[in-house]
Amino acid sequence: MSQSIDLNCDMGESYGAWTMGNDAAVLAFVSSANIACGFHGGDPATLRKTVAAALAQGVALGAHPSLQDLAGFGRRAIPTTPEEAYDIVVYQIGALAGVAASQGARLHHVKAHGALYNMAAKDAGLARAICQAVKDVDASLVLYGLAGSKLIDAARDIGLAAASEVFADRSYQDDGSLTPRTRAGAMIEDVDQAVAQVLRMAREGLVRSVDGKDVPVQADTLCIHGDQPNALVFARAIRDALQQAGIAVRTPQAR
Repeated sequence: MSQSIDLNCDMGESYGAWTMGNDAAVLAFVSSANIACGFHGGDPATLRKTVAAALAQGVALGAHPSLQDLAGFGRRAIPTTPEEAYDIVVYQIGALAGVAASQGARLHHVKAHGALYNMAAKDAGLARAICQAVKDVDASLVLYGLAGSKLIDAARDIGLAAASEVFADRSYQDDGSLTPRTRAGAMIEDVDQAVAQVLRMAREGLVRSVDGKDVPVQADTLCIHGDQPNALVFARAIRDALQQAGIAVRTPQAR
């Protein structure tokens, strides 16, 4: 049984006049923030405000780099070479690190977004490029990646600290991958179902797939998606359930 787990949330994804998520409210319940760096969401002012809000709540700062796909919110699987993945990850980490430094802070982790995350979970070349980019920018950063994925393998292969990620509001396939958002049942919308899934992953290291198979997972960090309408309800319920179960909420150890 896990004695502690990190709660992370994707945020800072608004830009211009367009607003995404309820960042300020969700920050009260999470321990890590994955902040968009401009390629799928976020703009300079949003980055500055999100970093400030996270620091005010004592929440760890993480870069959330994506494919360069603002129109598709970074969720379209665009063919990408390892070299291209390396370059866009370095670029985006640098942007957020600069904003953090301007406020006297440093980044704690990096978590790829959307299609880049899912592609790298299965593609060893992309995974290696992303992890190398993170290490080359700052070897003390923690790489957040899907539990059991190529991202976690690549991080460990190059000596980069890694945190295996599980999801409260996503269903799983038999191979441990997330059910694609294009399929029915990909998102878990019932808060009780989400809480039950979280507690089982934390306590037993297992998650039930959509086909009824128990899949082993390492639960170091748990993602709550801030762009879903009931994100605040989920965050509060999950935090309360973990507390009642005696599972502490804390960020993974950086080097």
